[in-house]
Amino acid sequence: MSTQQFTRGPAMRDVAAAAGVSAQTVSRVLNEHPNVQDSTRRRVLAVVEELGYRRNNTARALVTGRSRTLGVLTLATNNYSRSSLALGIELGARETGYTVNSVTSSLSADALTDAVSRLVNQGVDGIIIAAPLQEAAEKVRRITARIPTVNTDGSSSMGDRLVGVDQDVAAVVATRHLLELGHKTVWHVAGPADWSDAASRLNSWRRTLQEAGCEVPPELHGDWSPESGYRNGLILGRMPEATAILVASDEMAFGVLRALNELGRRVPQDVSVVGIDDIDLAAYSNPPLTTIRQSFEDTGRRAVQRLVSQIAHPEEATAPDLVAPTLVIRGSTAPPPPGK
Repeated sequence: MSTQQFTRGPAMRDVAAAAGVSAQTVSRVLNEHPNVQDSTRRRVLAVVEELGYRRNNTARALVTGRSRTLGVLTLATNNYSRSSLALGIELGARETGYTVNSVTSSLSADALTDAVSRLVNQGVDGIIIAAPLQEAAEKVRRITARIPTVNTDGSSSMGDRLVGVDQDVAAVVATRHLLELGHKTVWHVAGPADWSDAASRLNSWRRTLQEAGCEVPPELHGDWSPESGYRNGLILGRMPEATAILVASDEMAFGVLRALNELGRRVPQDVSVVGIDDIDLAAYSNPPLTTIRQSFEDTGRRAVQRLVSQIAHPEEATAPDLVAPTLVIRGSTAPPPPGK
């Protein structure tokens, strides 16, 4: 089989001629049609590889009504969880034969609705919303009413489209762990108030303390950054009664740990700290961080799987796909000091 030279990109008919089959057979192979002999399939795919043939997705979309493209709405941030989620989506899309078209947005309602509208107008087959919606949720739901959509950030108004980790369970498990160690109450460094996941964790932390008959301290808020955790850690570290702290993300927890160390508060001898996420660095902090594990990459893959299923079977009813996180106990938690 000799390599042919083309002044243009090779077309399907060129693949067919080189493989000694019809263009229809090439099309069947590329569309994974079952009624093709294995030997023929291998020969066609070998020619496709040799010639560097690339499918014309625009023409394919005109024929099938699908672009084989998934739209993804994310925030413009370098936050670890966003990067890991995006990787999971990219890998999941590749595994299912889709490409990804991503747009970023700020948290304003106008910016979010504009970003979703742009994805719809670009003709994507479905949309993954990996950004907190809050005030924009109802507008976004109306815009995406006729296109398969998955939400990974816990908007209650898009409950039937949710794919993610049960944030209610995350906060409950973390808070109970600290109470079971003997701490009288648990302080909380929450995430931004306009994030659905942060709000869910905050409400569950408060409810768990109330159900246990514990005093509910005033919460503090950060912006997911280590810097905001550090600032809040400087406040809590000056409070002798604060012996247990639940931090809404590992990255903020690292900042809390540094602040406590600078103030001479030992972890876990004086103060216990629990994070949420279990990012790779959590096992290597000083001390290693007790945290709630949730796999963002797995969430991204599951979001793609749910979306592709919706695209193939739009008539099927869906339910929220939430998995329970797990507690990973390391060196940052222990019983309170004597007398506390």
